Amino acid sequence: QVQLVESGGGLVQPGGSLRLSCAASGIIFSISAMGWYRQAPGKERELVAHISSGSSTHYADSVKGRFTISRDNAKNTGYLQMNSLKPEDTAAYYCKVTSYSGMNYWGKGTLVTVSS
Repeated sequence: QVQLVESGGGLVQPGGSLRLSCAASGIIFSISAMGWYRQAPGKERELVAHISSGSSTHYADSVKGRFTISRDNAKNTGYLQMNSLKPEDTAAYYCKVTSYSGMNYWGKGTLVTVSS
């Protein structure tokens, strides 16, 4: 059974930083792609960043230059380093892992609140 567990969310002031983690189990993480998504209250879930199994990355325009997605295959864990956080980054953040066969798995999310 595939499980994804996000952690690292919390309350941070504008301009601050957080690092989110997504720990995967039950899946061969090294050959899976991973994405971070977020959903703010009343809004659609949106892609924030994506990393392929080969570590190619893609970012939403709104986070380019501020967020960095990475992965540690030895630890079956993906990360999202978030710097220069803004109030508009406030959302529930979810990781999604796509297996080699194309199956998508979601974590339950971690809440990020950017506020003074």
